[in-house]
Amino acid sequence: MTGIVGYGAHIPSYRIKVEEIAKVWGDDPKSISKGLVVNQKSVPGPDEDTITISVEAARRALQRAEIDPQDIGAIYVGSESHPYAVKPTATIVADAIRASPNLTAADLEFACKAGTAGIQAAVGLVKSGMIKYGLAIGADTSQGAPGDALEYTASAGGAAYIIGEDNTIADIEHTCSFTTDTPDFYRREGQAYPSHGGRFTGQPAYFKHVLGAANRMLEETGTTAKDYDYAVFHQPNGKFYIRVARKLGFTEDQYKQGLLTPNIGNTYSGATPLGLASILDIAKPGDKIFAVSYGSGAGSDAFKITVNDRIEEVRNNAKTLEEIQSKITYVDYATYAKFKGKIKMN
Repeated sequence: MTGIVGYGAHIPSYRIKVEEIAKVWGDDPKSISKGLVVNQKSVPGPDEDTITISVEAARRALQRAEIDPQDIGAIYVGSESHPYAVKPTATIVADAIRASPNLTAADLEFACKAGTAGIQAAVGLVKSGMIKYGLAIGADTSQGAPGDALEYTASAGGAAYIIGEDNTIADIEHTCSFTTDTPDFYRREGQAYPSHGGRFTGQPAYFKHVLGAANRMLEETGTTAKDYDYAVFHQPNGKFYIRVARKLGFTEDQYKQGLLTPNIGNTYSGATPLGLASILDIAKPGDKIFAVSYGSGAGSDAFKITVNDRIEEVRNNAKTLEEIQSKITYVDYATYAKFKGKIKMN
């Protein structure tokens, strides 16, 4: 069965606390933290971007997959913060991991679900027999305008998944999607920061699509929340994540391992892939995982995944998320603004 052969993650080590941002804008940090269920977020260093995050995650995925990178037939990098407007991130990743030149590569964009869209594309190519392995990455160094609510959550990080049929560590048993034209969040060409619909990003956007894809998955597979050991969802903040998990009938024991936003913020395209990686770091053979992404614009991809025996053989070939997150350096707002390019010089 087609599934995950290897996975890897990367999160920058820099962090900024909610209190530090709130101090600059005169906001109440306790109210912000309680309302968003976010305490701090990751910050990319001046030498980090979507490309470097993708390469680090891909290298860790290769360590677990134990395959020749030359056997990778497709690379997709999903992000809304590709460093170049015209120059693929995917080709740079391909060269960095020594997978080029006999492959197809492309950058994908669909707000925060571009990474899971890449996983679906890789699954399709592998199942068709066109390629042996596909590499799908979801990574971002997301932006929020100074003083905007997004600034408290927009962060950086990503995860990579190698998809194949041989020596899988987890089988992707089913996937489906739910998509509509919903203008909840967007950024025009040349616009430095995204625009969003405030409260409109909740019920008619995030919840409608995540629940739509999730309920379709449960119906098509004939399962209920009780049939899964773990669940993970897109996490623009901790509040939405917990609410949608509970609406679907999942318990805290099922959803807490995938909830990363309180300590790293919203990694956009990396959010659901990173949450899934966190679950794979502790999952046992036979465990069943329910995963649903979300991307503004809007759509959700859902996955039913079953872990198999090989995960215990290769899990420790690369750093786990717990190990990656153990290295933290806190920065003040001035340093954060400099790192993120928020200070514009004429």
